[in-house]
Amino acid sequence: MVHTIVLRSHAPRSKLKSKIHLPRARVPIQLEPNPSDRTYKKAIFLENLKNTAHRYRLFKEPSLQAIARIESSLLSGARKYFEENLFVEVTVPHVTRATGACENVATMFEVDFFGEKRYLAQTGQLYLEVMTPYLERVWAAGPSFRAEEKVDERHLVEFTLLEIEFRGNFNQLLEHVEGTLVSMVSEVLAKRSEDLAILGVDAERLQNVRRPFKRLTYTEAVELLEDEGVRWGDDLKSPHEKLLVECMGSQPLFITHYPKAIKFFNMKENAVNHELVDSADLILPYSGEAVGAAEREYEYDRLVTDFWSRACSGC
Repeated sequence: MVHTIVLRSHAPRSKLKSKIHLPRARVPIQLEPNPSDRTYKKAIFLENLKNTAHRYRLFKEPSLQAIARIESSLLSGARKYFEENLFVEVTVPHVTRATGACENVATMFEVDFFGEKRYLAQTGQLYLEVMTPYLERVWAAGPSFRAEEKVDERHLVEFTLLEIEFRGNFNQLLEHVEGTLVSMVSEVLAKRSEDLAILGVDAERLQNVRRPFKRLTYTEAVELLEDEGVRWGDDLKSPHEKLLVECMGSQPLFITHYPKAIKFFNMKENAVNHELVDSADLILPYSGEAVGAAEREYEYDRLVTDFWSRACSGC
């Protein structure tokens, strides 16, 4: 038998692959899989997970049951932090116009809404921004849908997205991101040690997730990646982020203050360097980018100007 195994919060006071190419060749390979082998079982499980027709059958697997319990505790940890810090949990629409896009409408699933064009939402950001002047601190959790051309460890057609909006500044935003993640991890460590063991997760590594997280500016990151051919103004790719995390001791890492030219038009320009925006990505060991955060531009005239300048430049 032959087997082939293919092995993002925000704030306004503002308002606040690699690919392997092989030569063509016919090589007969006979594999006698060992059903008790952990790697073989994991590969078959992941392959079955892609089969949406009978995915419900997989819940008999202890690993999937463990994942469900851990996900529950992650959300409980987030909710605990938000309640302690006076955030109001709200619900947002999941069938929207283009307002539900995360920057690119082309990646949205289109649905027929009684003869009118609508989309499955990717974000509730604009709804949260509208609520912020009245509720001051808001958050929401819900599904985000992406019409990805491929599905792998970094591209999913559906996942759970947590979003916050509040009145405050950029440093407060990063502190809330840290606090949320630490609370989520603490909840899992307190209640799901057996489930972590089922998944083969080293709980001791999770105990090292503490505040404050390490930080690098984008400019500092580019300097560290100079030997990799990265130049100022380039968008950092997943392999670059992985190298940076390893350089910083394989701990959660904020990369902050990206060039304005490679970020979305509504991010607030840095007060000192107008080529930068007050934005950050949180990079985690193994999984990569986990959070995208930025302070919002709230001045109408500047928003309009930045929007049209990006539209004219094709950004």
